[in-house]
Amino acid sequence: FSEGASLKAFFYSIVCAVSCLTLLPNEGFSQGSAAADWPVYSGSKASTKFSSLTQINPSNVGKLKVAWRWNSPDNAILAANPNLFATYNESTPLAIDGFLYVSTALSQVVKIDGRTGKTVWTFDPVAYKTEFPPNLGFVHRGLSYWKSTNGKTERLLVGTGDAYLLAIDLKSGKLVKNFGVNGRVDLLKGLAVDGSDWPDRWQYGVTSPVTICNDVIVVGSSIMDGPISAKAVRGDVRGFDVRTGKLKWKFHTIPMDGEFGVDTWKKGSHKYTGNTNVWTMMSADESRGLVYLPVSTPTNDWYGGKREGDNLFAESLVCLKCSTGKREWHFQMVHHGLWDYDLPAAPNLIDIEVAGKKIPAVVQVSKQAFAYAFNRETGAPIWPIHETPVVQSTVEVSSPTQPIPSKPLAFDRQGITPADLIDFTEELFKEAFAIIGQYTLQPDGTSPLYTPPTATGKGTLILPGWIGGASWAGAAFHPVTKRLYVSSITLPYAAKLLPTTIGGETDPSLALDYISPFTTRIVTDLAGKPLSTPLFKPPYGRVTAIDMNLGEHVWMTPLGKGPVEHPKLKAAIDASPWKGQNLGWARRGHLLLTDEILFVGQSGESVVSGVSPRLHALKFNIVEASDEQNLKSFDPMTGALIAETELAVDAKGNKLADASGNAYGAPMTYLDSRGVQFIAVPVGGANKPAEIVGLSIE
Repeated sequence: FSEGASLKAFFYSIVCAVSCLTLLPNEGFSQGSAAADWPVYSGSKASTKFSSLTQINPSNVGKLKVAWRWNSPDNAILAANPNLFATYNESTPLAIDGFLYVSTALSQVVKIDGRTGKTVWTFDPVAYKTEFPPNLGFVHRGLSYWKSTNGKTERLLVGTGDAYLLAIDLKSGKLVKNFGVNGRVDLLKGLAVDGSDWPDRWQYGVTSPVTICNDVIVVGSSIMDGPISAKAVRGDVRGFDVRTGKLKWKFHTIPMDGEFGVDTWKKGSHKYTGNTNVWTMMSADESRGLVYLPVSTPTNDWYGGKREGDNLFAESLVCLKCSTGKREWHFQMVHHGLWDYDLPAAPNLIDIEVAGKKIPAVVQVSKQAFAYAFNRETGAPIWPIHETPVVQSTVEVSSPTQPIPSKPLAFDRQGITPADLIDFTEELFKEAFAIIGQYTLQPDGTSPLYTPPTATGKGTLILPGWIGGASWAGAAFHPVTKRLYVSSITLPYAAKLLPTTIGGETDPSLALDYISPFTTRIVTDLAGKPLSTPLFKPPYGRVTAIDMNLGEHVWMTPLGKGPVEHPKLKAAIDASPWKGQNLGWARRGHLLLTDEILFVGQSGESVVSGVSPRLHALKFNIVEASDEQNLKSFDPMTGALIAETELAVDAKGNKLADASGNAYGAPMTYLDSRGVQFIAVPVGGANKPAEIVGLSIE
């Protein structure tokens, strides 16, 4: 799940239930992390997830083991407050001069000794004493670090779940008093269209690291993804002065009167439509003074009848001048979105050579399994992107075309055809064929990519589903080989629209005509139960390597064993070409890339177990298997598995019964105070202890 995973109809169904019951700089542009440190969320502001450190390499990675486990201060607070809950532990630490700095799900900020894993100081903004943040509730992905040009001032910047921007002194762990008001900027101030303050803190927060570009803090937001009205809070992106916290500019992700793109919102829908926020990470090219925004979906994800038109800048990559917020260029990946295909990850800023020409590029991976590539200065596509006719909606005016990249090819399955169905045995194929027949298919028996939701039968089958394809885990890039690595999953969802008569606040005209309840988006078997076996051929989770000089796939490998022991599949697999092979798990894979190793930490299984008091945030329980709680090491040239490092163990290698061994955030690497390389992996959260596992080969 993510802020981009639509929860609107899920909340509606709950309401109904309740009521009824680096190293290669180009012109000063660094693509990798500094040698010893990890000073930015993804290693660099280019979001490459790459480090040049080589102490841990293919010759010794098999000896990698747990050196320490850090216990989040959230665990004690949650244990003392039974009505409070947090979601996954998704925060990736920063590493600066041998120390780690990390945020927690409850928006606490902690300094950790990178050698021992011991806490040095903790700052608690007590964000949990106000309201549950929207969508996923209390969750956070990381901090941002700033150092002045003269080197005398260092601070951490963090956006909190309760909608504040904080500046914290690196050494003392205290608020910087001359930033904002006593160290805080209230992000609800001036947020409404008319310049007034937004009144509802529970509808708006920050879950991802802010981006710092040439002394400007660029701030996105997580916005409640579950309204049943066409009206919602807007997701405008703002720039603040890193020294003072003063607002410098605001970019309207939904254009206002007289602005470019306002004509793409028909019948005045730009005046009330909301969301269209940047909930995930951004990237910045400071040498060019540019910041890149992967923009999310508008209200409502699955029904756009109240916002006719293409709806700029929803589901677009937008390039801004970071000093002014002026738009330099944009590209819309989805016109009039109806699939919750928001852009889920920070774009990768890469330098490549295509047909003998050096190009400063940006590549954006997507939920629909495309890697869109552009010149990052001009926005010109590297390879042609064709406007392609698509299936039209039967309930509203949808876009006649969608942009389809010619290169690279999709990195996961797209759309549904009988040829995609699982075929280990004739029985499994016939069952899968009958299951897809319960849904609205085209006359040729398929459900192509961008087939709109329907209001008949069980709805439309969507693949990739609304959690990807690619996810906020994003992609990694090697600056020498020019290869992009992206993890993805093959998991279908249904898109069923139900008519609704629920009112739209004080204006009945803003009531949505259709909603998509969460329960109708779960694909079911012939007995009406959630699927217990896959519908499609494997793999169900994978990593794909793409040569970005050529725009061509190099290799693909399944991520994890997958359901090879499933009682209904085991004998069938043994009689199929997949015997002895990994099938991959349909679970998110988090990447870390070094010169000779691609590390992947995979999330575990989880289930929705509750909802917040306002019914606007979900509670999850992690349900992890006993095996494959590990960090996998792959050869980035071939995709071959080199080693697996167990994570649910202590420093002596003893199995820990209650600990998590699956990664819920991205791993990172750094040198400790002695110059020893470590890898840190965020694990747990939800009903498991939130921890960071420190790994070394000592």
